Amino acid sequence: MAVYRDPSEPGVLRLPSGVLVRGRGLRHPRPEGPDPSYALHLLGHEPPPVPWEARWVRWRDFGLPSDPADLREALAEVLDRSRAERVEVACSGGRGRTGTALACLAVMDGVPAREAVAYVREHYSPRAVETPWQRRFVRRFG
Repeated sequence: MAVYRDPSEPGVLRLPSGVLVRGRGLRHPRPEGPDPSYALHLLGHEPPPVPWEARWVRWRDFGLPSDPADLREALAEVLDRSRAERVEVACSGGRGRTGTALACLAVMDGVPAREAVAYVREHYSPRAVETPWQRRFVRRFG
């Protein structure tokens, strides 16, 4: 499998280790560039099928994951697979839940938890991680 090679591709975040992960909103058209080979969907309802392997973590809009342990396990898989595959993390809009998950991935990749939201806002989207409780979740994730 191929990995993302260009961090300038739409929505691609480079983690400190150099690993690239694409974040996106499922209600928006699929971005230009290669399709992922694996996706983590963060939705309050079962996501529609996609032509690549995907995992679903139940997470309602503007909220927190219903099972934080399931999220941690899913993010460990994302981090591991992104070393050799094109991986994306997606929610409906691509900002709140996706940004929160990307910030947690940044923590897992070595960014201090207190700095992870700022890291993702700088390198992915200035509007990532939408609510105070999502920011607190990231700070406590480490």
